[in-house]
Amino acid sequence: MIEQFYGQLREWDERIFLWCNGLGAHPVLDRLLRGCTFLGGAFFTIGITLSVALFVAEPLATYGWKSFAALTISHLSAVCIKRRLRRMRPYDALPQAKIKTAPLRDFSFPSGHTTAAFSTALPLLSAFPWGMYVALPLACLVGLSRVYLGVHYPSDCAAGALLGLAAASLVIFFPH
Repeated sequence: MIEQFYGQLREWDERIFLWCNGLGAHPVLDRLLRGCTFLGGAFFTIGITLSVALFVAEPLATYGWKSFAALTISHLSAVCIKRRLRRMRPYDALPQAKIKTAPLRDFSFPSGHTTAAFSTALPLLSAFPWGMYVALPLACLVGLSRVYLGVHYPSDCAAGALLGLAAASLVIFFPH
């Protein structure tokens, strides 16, 4: 029964991946989603969290440190999970997958970019709840971009979002 459920889940995951990944090669969409991917990358997330922590006045600086702490916790967790589960990237597993960015050498599950986007957004949203109208859709677009670009399955991104939210919740609700 569990194997049947896992098989159905994998089939759904692959079907959604192929639909999203096959949306076409429109130059504007390619550029937009590559830009969204950048928002979950190490350079941007580390840079933005440390910039807020170091160069913005209190009380916002505290939320920058919380975002940085959540980013660190979620990143270390994601790396451990990737090494443990060792899920192949979609472009390595599915012959019809289209890779629209440079191939990656690490494993697929969970999405590190999506993890980073959600872990850094939530602490800042706790300071500015109105920011959810911008930050949460952008974090979701980071996940969508990873599927569109061919480097992650939807479940990788969903797990990354949950992992990022969990790490951020730990930092927000257990501050010391």
